Amino acid sequence: MAMKTDAARSCTVSTPDGPFTIVTGHGGSDGAADGVDRTDYVLASGWTAEIAELVGLIHPSLRPSRTEALPEEECDGLLARAVAAVRSYYCGENSAPGDVPVLQVGGPFIERAWSRLREVPAGTTLTYTELARISGNPAASRAAASACARNAAALFVPCHRVRRSDGGIGGFRYGAAVKSALLRREETPGLE
Repeated sequence: MAMKTDAARSCTVSTPDGPFTIVTGHGGSDGAADGVDRTDYVLASGWTAEIAELVGLIHPSLRPSRTEALPEEECDGLLARAVAAVRSYYCGENSAPGDVPVLQVGGPFIERAWSRLREVPAGTTLTYTELARISGNPAASRAAASACARNAAALFVPCHRVRRSDGGIGGFRYGAAVKSALLRREETPGLE
């Protein structure tokens, strides 16, 4: 089971779609004798400069008691790697965020759906029904939509690649305009 982290770090960067903030911290157990995980993960991310908004999305078992905001030039470790992945994404390397470790806590179906979302290639979309099927329960399209709605690690877990069955864009925490821009960018790498 994941363990709550005392402190997290964050960085907000400018993107063509608005400010993008990443929150990183520890979680789980890396096998250390004291049971404390010293591995960093992206715990939350999204198109907002409001760190508290993102921290509120983190599962209570992982939610940090404090978050240190760093300017980009002071980022190191996983936070620097995550920032670089966002920069690379906006330069046309659409798969870059998929290489950054993420930690979220949910029920078995939701965690499986988040994992499957990370396998959906840029430039590809699927429906909530298709996400339910590849997550192991074809009848759970509403649960698949819930997995997208509860995803705290936007871009790193690309829920923006899921559309409604009728072809509509579907919901997105950061708005339809951001979701549409991301999908257009992925269809045309390098689009700014």
